[in-house]
Amino acid sequence: MTSQDRVELIRGEIIPMSPIGLKHAVTVKRLNNLLAIQLQDLAIISVQDPIQLDNYSETQPDIVLLKPRADFYETQMPQPADVYLIIEVSDSSLNYDQTVKLPLYAENKIPEVWLVNLPEQILEVYRQPQGKSYQEQQKNVQSISPLAFSDILVISQDILG
Repeated sequence: MTSQDRVELIRGEIIPMSPIGLKHAVTVKRLNNLLAIQLQDLAIISVQDPIQLDNYSETQPDIVLLKPRADFYETQMPQPADVYLIIEVSDSSLNYDQTVKLPLYAENKIPEVWLVNLPEQILEVYRQPQGKSYQEQQKNVQSISPLAFSDILVISQDILG
């Protein structure tokens, strides 16, 4: 393993991450742009940076909306309490994101997760974490407002292109 390898720490295990394909990269850039325009300085938009969920898990979601901090998390990795929303762009990683990462996010009480399901070209929304799952699950969402920012509207077609 080299310092260039993309990996995540999941339940104490180092897991290699899938390479980023063109459609995935474009979708992340599109999301970053859409959110930056609408949020301005209401949140820190973290792009493919690590968050520490617990002592055994550190993931690198595609987009995380973090609570603003003057130091931009210079003194410590963002923790679950710092997270408004996680967005995972899922292509070849779709099954892994749905079966491994979503339960991990729910266990750590991440309030809201969006999965941009590239194979099906749909947006999935998960809210209300309880145990290892989310009580509210919506598939093929056409438009949505993040829980923390009800005055912002995101159109799924603007994400998917």
